[in-house]
Amino acid sequence: MSKKQKTIQKEISLSGVGLHTGNTVNMVLKPAPANHGFAFSRVDLEGNPTIEARAEYVVNTQRGTNLEKNGVQVQTSEHVLAAAVGLDIDNLLIEIDASEPPIMDGSSKYFVDALEKAGIEEQDAEIEEYVVKEIISYKDEVSGSEIILMPSDEYQVTTMVDFGTKILGTQNATLNKISDFKKEIANARTFSFLHEIEMLLENDLIKGGDLNNAIVYVDKELSESTMQKLKKAFNKEDISVKPNGILDNLTLHWANEAARHKLLDVIGDLALTGTRIRGKVIANKPGHMVNTNFAKKLAKIIKAEKRNNVPQYDLHQPPLLDIHQIMDILPHRPPFLLVDRIIELSDKHVVGLKNVTMNENFFVGHFPGAPVMPGVLQVEAMAQCGGILVLSTVPDPENYLTYFMKMDNVKFKQKVLPGDTLIFKAELITPIRRGICHMQAYAYANGKLVAEAELMAQIAKKK
Repeated sequence: MSKKQKTIQKEISLSGVGLHTGNTVNMVLKPAPANHGFAFSRVDLEGNPTIEARAEYVVNTQRGTNLEKNGVQVQTSEHVLAAAVGLDIDNLLIEIDASEPPIMDGSSKYFVDALEKAGIEEQDAEIEEYVVKEIISYKDEVSGSEIILMPSDEYQVTTMVDFGTKILGTQNATLNKISDFKKEIANARTFSFLHEIEMLLENDLIKGGDLNNAIVYVDKELSESTMQKLKKAFNKEDISVKPNGILDNLTLHWANEAARHKLLDVIGDLALTGTRIRGKVIANKPGHMVNTNFAKKLAKIIKAEKRNNVPQYDLHQPPLLDIHQIMDILPHRPPFLLVDRIIELSDKHVVGLKNVTMNENFFVGHFPGAPVMPGVLQVEAMAQCGGILVLSTVPDPENYLTYFMKMDNVKFKQKVLPGDTLIFKAELITPIRRGICHMQAYAYANGKLVAEAELMAQIAKKK
């Protein structure tokens, strides 16, 4: 059963303090169209520059996952992204008036609450899911951190945390289904160790990190000078260490809250692949660096598989439309008719075929002695296929013509030679409106993608 993409019904605002800057940050979560994915918009900068939440934009992972595009940065993206993924949302625009979302209590809880309050609705587009078929892994040899992704019926995540400290020991957390995220993971807060806090205090780096949004594990003796600094930094008259080794600023929600927060981070960081994942993630000693490096690797694998994902068709079956039926719909005629048959046709996609033979008239002049089908004619053939898709929506196609409006992202991957069988697939990107058709088209030959393009065409009545 195909599932539909989701976004929120209306926009919703939150305010809080930025962890790094200590300043108030205003954030607006907004609905976004189908196939938009997640993106951040910096409304405090001229032109409101947008950064898509994609692994390729990760620039550093010191204390959070930081993205940068064209010199514009967004820090600590992971908690709000985890909330969106945890609620099964696909498309969201996150507007912020600073370089980072508000830290809130260091978890995803407030973002989850806001998104639920805004309401979640289905969109008219199917979810694209990456189904894991074989084990994919990434290991950081220096830290020993490792992420493994294996086949599974749904998205599952297990994290195993070991910081080599007595106080935290080893902890595990597991999320068996994403629908449990809100209850099991969303409230898990970020944490740090006293030695890290000391270093950050020394360098004046925690501005917004008052102790209400971080669990602090005391992994060393608390000296008097540190005690004084902490009191000042956190504006408290007294600070002490609880029997379980954490500062007395807050109470743990779960004994394994640290492992659950690491799981939250993994979900937020893997959102940067830009695709839903159907598989089980096992993360041993995860951190933003290993998470985002794995996300980069996975995004490349997904892109390559998509590119080489050649649809399989039985070419021995009788065609849906033969050349005579095609000529009843399309105004083109040989030698400029570049589609021989139509194999599939729905209201959203079309699949056609062309046998490329040596006696095509363009081979006479296109590299005689080394004939290659011209790229422009491959695009024209894809467009003719798309023309059949558009013209099939009117009762009298013979009275219409289709005209190109624009071509975007045209890429030629392989040569097309005499003897090849070209398969074209065109899918609507948006529904046809006012006779305008916007589609993504692909051409395949010999089990490989040979060309792709985003095409826009318009049908107009013959004068």
